[in-house]
Amino acid sequence: MPGEGRSGLDRLLRPRSIAVIGGGSWCANVIEQCRKIGFEGAIWPVHPLRDVVGGLPAVRRIEDLPEAPDAAFIGINREGSIEALGVLSARGAGGAVCFASGFSEAQAETGDGQAMQAALLEAAGAMTVLGPNCYGVLNYLDGAALWPDQHGGARVARGVALVTQSSNIAINLTMQDRGLPLAYVVTVGNQAQTGMSEVARALLRDARVTALGLHIEGIDDLRGFEALAEDARALGKPIVALKIGRSEQARAATVSHTASLAGSDAGARALLARLGIGQASSLAAMLEALKLLHVAGPLASRRIASMSCSGGEASLVADTAFGRRLELPALDAGQQTALRAVLGPRVALANPLDYHTYIWGDEEALAGTFGAMMQGDLALGCVILDFPRADRCDATAWEPVIAAVARAKAASGRAMAIVGTLKETLPEAVSKRLDEMGIVPLAGLAEAVEAMEIAADLGEVREVAPPLVLAPPATGGRVLSEAEAKAALAGEGVRVPVAARAATPQEAVAAAARIGFPVVLKGEGIAHKSEAGAVALNLGNAEAVAAAARAMPADSFLVEEMISGPVAELLVGVVADPAHGYVLTLAAGGVLTEVLGDSVSVLVPTSRAGVRAALGALKIAPVLAGYRGARGADMEAIVDAVMAVQAYVAAQRPLEIEINPLMCGPGGAVAADALIRIGETT
Repeated sequence: MPGEGRSGLDRLLRPRSIAVIGGGSWCANVIEQCRKIGFEGAIWPVHPLRDVVGGLPAVRRIEDLPEAPDAAFIGINREGSIEALGVLSARGAGGAVCFASGFSEAQAETGDGQAMQAALLEAAGAMTVLGPNCYGVLNYLDGAALWPDQHGGARVARGVALVTQSSNIAINLTMQDRGLPLAYVVTVGNQAQTGMSEVARALLRDARVTALGLHIEGIDDLRGFEALAEDARALGKPIVALKIGRSEQARAATVSHTASLAGSDAGARALLARLGIGQASSLAAMLEALKLLHVAGPLASRRIASMSCSGGEASLVADTAFGRRLELPALDAGQQTALRAVLGPRVALANPLDYHTYIWGDEEALAGTFGAMMQGDLALGCVILDFPRADRCDATAWEPVIAAVARAKAASGRAMAIVGTLKETLPEAVSKRLDEMGIVPLAGLAEAVEAMEIAADLGEVREVAPPLVLAPPATGGRVLSEAEAKAALAGEGVRVPVAARAATPQEAVAAAARIGFPVVLKGEGIAHKSEAGAVALNLGNAEAVAAAARAMPADSFLVEEMISGPVAELLVGVVADPAHGYVLTLAAGGVLTEVLGDSVSVLVPTSRAGVRAALGALKIAPVLAGYRGARGADMEAIVDAVMAVQAYVAAQRPLEIEINPLMCGPGGAVAADALIRIGETT
């Protein structure tokens, strides 16, 4: 039987037969694109009135097809699409692309988008569906195009796969002329049934796919993305993503400072980092990173060598790499000796290297220079080479450089790249030739440097993180009092100050006497106490406590021991982000948290080693460690406190939690203020 032994998604991605349902220009385009890409299987148009669609004979009904198609493109209205899906499913079709819009993405406009999407899913049953509201699939390996528009790709034997929610972005990506071989381009639209992670896993299973690029508007399935990352690790195939957009759910958590620091974007970035997925800042950087990974794979280290015939280019490389997580290591003695033997005394030896133009055109000298440079402990060698315009100039003199790079690569056994400082100065034809030679063609210096950083990130050995603690919807809920919050955290091992509650200024004075002066006085029931004038520090006697209590806008009080002499103050916060799990944020704490903007976000659970790494990434890390001979904080006590917060989150699943500040000193870490928001109970 057709499709026997293959899953519905496999049949949809690699079809042997295609049904095109509808008669408009979009459906005619699908047939045209199948012809242009060289599809060798059967194409069956379906239209109730027309005898011919796109130059092919059409049948009146789906039931009239000679057999169940592997794939179908449904290019009719949403009501008709639902009906067609039901018939295709009953016939045993492999899968379908639902082109129509007006489903969940249009709920605000139509009022019935969610209901229509539910009807679509019911009609499809177990049959695979891409969309709705998407273009579909381009398979450049086997020659199949369930695609209703033009595209810029061409057939390849191997290459990278791209998955995006946006059909327009997908079209744009196919138009790239950077020399990146595209194996698949798939759009997933609404992800009503089949999401990005499931499609991506199926693409990675194709042995001809070398790497995967994702353009992500929203994470469809946390567990699915964890499985995708696990598959990628097992297959040794790197993933690079460009994440855009922000989740409305994450914005609902607005009680704490944490919510403003750790929105959905922070959660998404933390998720991708946790899963070992490279993160690009632009489509161009993503494409360049995929190109590097396709040719050379992840980099073994961050140590890069740069070579050019211009001092200006050498300086530009150094400046562009500045602040990036890359190293341009100084030349060792062996490199210097070998370079001096080739270049003589007139060249200043450094990395980046300006080898001067006097050896231009001399393949032997160029190969000797590049080979000498690559004797060092390096992950990648980059030769800056900008080609002239092909319509006005002659690039013959550039050929010896290409040949010399190839020889240096063969001699050193290390990855080599040719980098155009501008995208325009590395022609597509040259990029394709370099790819075939195993030389990485990188177009645009800024994107090239980012691509190297991403490839180095992906080359690092990282611990396999345990499954995420999934978060409830971050809406509603009740805020615990500070005393309740501290008691809850103390139950998990967080150290808190000695404290007592008081209903009146007189009770506050009595409590302070029992605790011992100096004390801190806080007004209860106020989230941001400092801004509201509801906190008074270092009160040294009864009169000061009474006066502070009378001045506060509060009906009850919390009296605490004064924690003095901290090395630094930290914020430790967690926000329930339904899209990404619990986002744990560590930041410079106290009243200047948002002003300083010094924060790192990871996801729960994070190991002790991961917490230490996050703390080390803060700008105040040197202060915590003991700056300029000063005593440092007890780092293990800080990690203990963070682990205790995570334990509370895992056990209780709150909507939000924040310690600000966590007073960090040589003697330990104490939660001076705490906030917890829990979900409503029914």
